[in-house]
This record gives sequence, C-alpha cells and structure tokens, in this order.
Amino acid sequence: MPRAVTLIRSASLSDVAEYAYAATAPAESRLIFLAGACPLNEDGSTAAIGDVGGQAARAVENMRTALKDSGASLRDVISTRVLVASHRREDLVTAWEVVRDAFGDHDVPSTLMGVTVLGYDGQLVEIEAVAAVLDS
Repeated sequence: MPRAVTLIRSASLSDVAEYAYAATAPAESRLIFLAGACPLNEDGSTAAIGDVGGQAARAVENMRTALKDSGASLRDVISTRVLVASHRREDLVTAWEVVRDAFGDHDVPSTLMGVTVLGYDGQLVEIEAVAAVLDS
C-alpha cells in the first residue's frame, strides 16, 4: 500500500539528529491530528507512576490505538512532539529512546521538550502527532 509520508533528510544539516528534518504529504492525503497521547490506563489512571520510560511506552501504545482507529499506523505519522515533565536531560533522553525505538526506521521530524507540568496526576510524558494517509 502506498504511503503519503515522504521523509526528507538535508545533507546541509548535521547527521547526528535521530530523525528526518522534514516530511511532506501530497495534496490528496488526509491529515490526522492526534490529541496528545497520554500514559493512561483503560480505567483512566496514570500508568507507570514515576517511570518516564514506562509512561513513554504506554503513551506510544495509546497513540497506536488512536492511529488505528483513524485508519493509520506509526508508518503514517508525519511529525511528533514529545513532552516530558522534567528539567533533567536524562529523563528527556529516556522518553525519546522509547519513542524513537517504536518508530524504528520511520524517523519522523520530532521535537523533544521539557515542560513544567502535564495534565494528569503523576503524568510525565505526552506525545503529540500528525499523520497523513492516502485513502483508496
């Protein structure tokens, strides 16, 4: 099945970034804007309290579900924003490694941000995403 997303890497920019610097989708694609995927269990409780990696993994799973329900998958994501409620760079790296590993070689443009607080009690991670699909 053809994909709408084309990842763009710039030879003029550093190659140390673990993601493409840009991505495009053709005009005929359908864009899917996801709300921030939170590390919530089915009962609404926050998963993996105090565990950045565990919360990132749960947020990725919730994002996969939202994508599937929208007719898409991680391979259709065109960009992400990963929010981590921490001032510690190590916590940001931990969350990023979980997200990066989930996407594998589909290394979409992404922003990783440390923030002061997120919306749910005990929440440390949230992942925003935009996807693009070609409906047949």
